[in-house]
Amino acid sequence: MSVITPQLQRSWSQVSALLKIRTEREYDLALQRLNSLIDEVGTDERHPLYSLLDTLGTVVHAWEEQHCSMPSLEGADPLRLLMEEHELTQSDFPEVGSQGVISEILSGKRELNIRQIRALSRRFGVSPSVFI
Repeated sequence: MSVITPQLQRSWSQVSALLKIRTEREYDLALQRLNSLIDEVGTDERHPLYSLLDTLGTVVHAWEEQHCSMPSLEGADPLRLLMEEHELTQSDFPEVGSQGVISEILSGKRELNIRQIRALSRRFGVSPSVFI
């Protein structure tokens, strides 16, 4: 008796397509799916789709490690870099928090939370992993 049932085989062919990234287009689609999952699942580890979020995040991260050359940034460096690129000030982020909150994030006194990471990811059109 095989542990791989016909139903599992059919289901896996559909699910595995969500986890394959071979081209830039597939990468863009994976990022869209990842952002949608983050919006729906958040940090709820009991959510039925949490393991899919976790797995897709790992796949996206692996793709980015291989194909996206980004400087090594830590802490608030990605936010600082994007602020410079877009000529933004600390008061330009009402979706993240007050100027004081942004100041604390940039100085390392406070870390970004999931809501703030989602907002920054959407605003700049980058993967949430940039801010983690």
